[in-house]
Amino acid sequence: MKKIITTPIGIADIANLRIGDIFYLSGYLVTGRDDVHHRIVHEGLVSPYDFKDMALLHAGPIVKEGAKENVMISIGPTSSIRMEADEAAFIEKTGVRIIIGKGGMGEKTAEACKKFGAIHCVFPGGCAVTAASQVEKIETVYWRELGMPESLWVMKVKEFGPLIVSIDTAGNNMFVENKRYYAARKEEVMKPILQNVKGHMNIEQEETDK
Repeated sequence: MKKIITTPIGIADIANLRIGDIFYLSGYLVTGRDDVHHRIVHEGLVSPYDFKDMALLHAGPIVKEGAKENVMISIGPTSSIRMEADEAAFIEKTGVRIIIGKGGMGEKTAEACKKFGAIHCVFPGGCAVTAASQVEKIETVYWRELGMPESLWVMKVKEFGPLIVSIDTAGNNMFVENKRYYAARKEEVMKPILQNVKGHMNIEQEETDK
């Protein structure tokens, strides 16, 4: 069954999600990248949007701006690791529940997700136009002086996703666990490959010696 989470998001809505689980988001979703994090975490500015129990998207959208309305053209996720240094403090300060981006995040973010009841999710890369099609409406924009990619774009979305849980509320980190798993299997997988390469090298050497 397709799991859909609607904002505002309570801890009960995400507490049972575990890394690798897939769901879709409906309601409100707001973009915020490096500059937004810097303003809130380092400059101490209060966000003009209340992120408590809401969802943040690491993305720099392309928006067609009009006199009457703004239309989302493309909204590809930004690599979340860029926000790793500030994400834990951002979670604590804002109370955000769901963070969405590309790729994984690190230990500090995982600890904050566990402590404050948040999750990080991955939106598939290369699907920026698909993501834009899931935006029903751009409600408003804040901090426009930061430029289009860095502004806080407040969007109404319907079944935005698929979203893959990469850090859950227990602090489990899918990307870290995958690295451990593949590192543990590396020697086993490489052994027949190396033997095959060595065999070909021996054959080539024999042909050269003839």
